[in-house]
Amino acid sequence: MDLLELRNQLDDIDEKIVKLYEERMEICSRVADYKIKTGKKVFDKTREEEKLRKVKSLTHNEFNAYGVQELFEQIMSMSRKLQYNKLAEVGSVGRLPFIKVDKLDVEKARVVFQGAEGAYSQMAMMKYFGEQVNCFHVDTFRDAMCAIEEGSADFAVLPIENSTAGIVNEIYDLLVEFENYIVGEQIIKIEHCLMGLPGTDFEQIRTVYSHPQSLMQSARYLNEHDTWRQISMQNNAFAARKVSQDGDKSQVAIASEQAAKIYGLDILERGVNQSETNSTRFIIVTNQKIFLKDANKVSICLEVSHESGSLYHMLSHFIYNNLNMTKIESRPIEERNWEYRFFIDFEGNLADSAVKNALRGLRDEARSMKILGNY
Repeated sequence: MDLLELRNQLDDIDEKIVKLYEERMEICSRVADYKIKTGKKVFDKTREEEKLRKVKSLTHNEFNAYGVQELFEQIMSMSRKLQYNKLAEVGSVGRLPFIKVDKLDVEKARVVFQGAEGAYSQMAMMKYFGEQVNCFHVDTFRDAMCAIEEGSADFAVLPIENSTAGIVNEIYDLLVEFENYIVGEQIIKIEHCLMGLPGTDFEQIRTVYSHPQSLMQSARYLNEHDTWRQISMQNNAFAARKVSQDGDKSQVAIASEQAAKIYGLDILERGVNQSETNSTRFIIVTNQKIFLKDANKVSICLEVSHESGSLYHMLSHFIYNNLNMTKIESRPIEERNWEYRFFIDFEGNLADSAVKNALRGLRDEARSMKILGNY
């Protein structure tokens, strides 16, 4: 046989496959009608595993068995999407436990940030809430989360990602641990300054203090001064405050220009971070399950089965609901070696039917899923 004839035969087979696929989806639609009527769940893991074992047994070699399994996983995935869509059409996807609001109630709100006066978190807070915001600061990110959980603060401002140094791991872990939710975000440009006591000379410098990420962001500059000892602090403003309080000209800090003003330090050099486009994204967190009516980003976290293809099938819910996933991160799960929790950002609003549809599928099929916020 020549290649053209072989291709013609493949075309004939493909036409039959398409016809059979459409027949199958028509029956799946009727299955969906039955499940809507009876209230049965869309995802039946036992039934799908049984089906995969059966179709694999019909093949004649291991290679084909693997291929047929992958094919039917996709077919059954599409069947579930069809059923979820039908549920959405009749309003049976259920309400999400979040309340839509026109605006955040910030006029009398009390806001907490981590660090000290002059911290970048304070700058982000003032940019988001205004200069006259009623605020206080705490030493750790956990303290900030506790403050809003227990009600001593209405909102917290926390750094979650830097364009150069990456994510702030602790914040992701705390979002899982606490029943607090993201309702907004603020991005600010970062310009780190080297600062010391008035009259400090470069020849006197022996130690530099700053937050670990700020030291990392300034690595190229600090490598030029490799005799300086680098010491990590919980916050840049803490570093500036320490240099001011110690009164030792051998000590300098890397922090914001605002911190230098607050603690009476001289700026020895500006822009010591190597990236001119360095920015940090801060999240606004509250203990209420609310979202703004014009919110356009959803953040979730989920755990999947520790088996081949499980994450792939989760992500298919974004594809088939035409949702644009903008970010995915992973964090190890405590007490379960080599298993990970995934954090995903995607475009959408919790009031959108496509978002509800995707979240319904993820909730049914993931080991666990939590909505972290819509903002």
